[in-house]
Amino acid sequence: MKTFNVPEFYRSPIITKVKQYRKLQDPRKKDNSPTILNFGKINYFIARHFGFCYGVENAIEISFKAIEENKGKRIFLLSQMIHNPEVNNDLIARGVQFLQDTHGNQLISFDTLTPDDVVIIPAFGAPLNVIEVLESKKIKTESYNTTCPFVERVWKKSETIGKENYTIIIHGKHKHEETRSTFSRSDKNGQAVVVRNLTEAKLLGQYILGEKERKDFEIDFKDKYSETLNINTDFEKIGVINQTTMLASETQEIADYFKSIMIKKYGEKNISNHFADTRDTLCYATNENQDATYGLLNIDADIAIVLGGYNSSNTSHLVELCEGKFKTYFISSEKEIIDANTIHHFDYPNKQHLVTKNYLPTHFPINIILTSGASCPDSIIEGVINKINSFYSDLNSTEQVLKSLNHQ
Repeated sequence: MKTFNVPEFYRSPIITKVKQYRKLQDPRKKDNSPTILNFGKINYFIARHFGFCYGVENAIEISFKAIEENKGKRIFLLSQMIHNPEVNNDLIARGVQFLQDTHGNQLISFDTLTPDDVVIIPAFGAPLNVIEVLESKKIKTESYNTTCPFVERVWKKSETIGKENYTIIIHGKHKHEETRSTFSRSDKNGQAVVVRNLTEAKLLGQYILGEKERKDFEIDFKDKYSETLNINTDFEKIGVINQTTMLASETQEIADYFKSIMIKKYGEKNISNHFADTRDTLCYATNENQDATYGLLNIDADIAIVLGGYNSSNTSHLVELCEGKFKTYFISSEKEIIDANTIHHFDYPNKQHLVTKNYLPTHFPINIILTSGASCPDSIIEGVINKINSFYSDLNSTEQVLKSLNHQ
């Protein structure tokens, strides 16, 4: 796989060694057990897969290249390049400005743009209507387009099945940048509707089976469907694609549900004429990170720490998985770890910041699960390890710990 020119300050000597070791030890990526860093009083169980994915490294490389190549010019990001505050703040510090927030609300008017300005398209892509506006301002949107190739693969699938008159069901968060970008392309090629989860999928299933009426559909799926969608005729053929950062298992569960609905309506013999196989739209990195998190659930740990941006969809799903077994702290960086007694963290379901005391156990060894989302730099994982280690004396040295990897 291609390697990218990512700034060194996002790298980590410790994590680089861990990843190199696992690559040699498990080149086929068949083993989802964690790597153990044994510092004596503290054991860190590091997920098999975590951190920057292909799409994120691609976006970072292009963004920093845009800054380097356009000194003296105004440089804008359409919205957050990725959902990580450290990376976005680094870009802001280098003079990059955001045109929109993550929900598409305007921060700087497009009317102020000139052909000399540079606009970076984020990794999530951009809705077609926004691309059209930028290009009407003579902005060369392809010059610094960081859209993830795996997101573009979803778009291609939506185009293929949309042109075959399949209505496209998108598993995603309808306000998320990626889902809005995917919806705009699905809507262009046919009819589309967004479902957030299996509950909404089952609600939509009632309309597909003709059990509910249009007036209710307009309420239940407000702002989530194509304006011209006809619930009586446009659900004869359907296909499921996803926002690539959703739980892969949930996407598959939703796809399996809709397939069962179409079998119920049209019969198993005719299912290939009514349900499109879209299994290949699942993102490899999302799958790997989630599978690695399932691998963590076999560990007997005291706490789990999940690192990433608080608006990061893929990170939130790692938190969700960890919370099923461990006391889990979702933090953006080591800065949220105040001391050995106090941690600031984020309650994702309720969208609120919390402060917890006595988060570290008093017994030894302390067993800590560590993982991070696809937009989190490795340097932040190392920052957490160093911060927690600083609270204790007589630990094994980092050199000793890394040497011991070969004996695992």
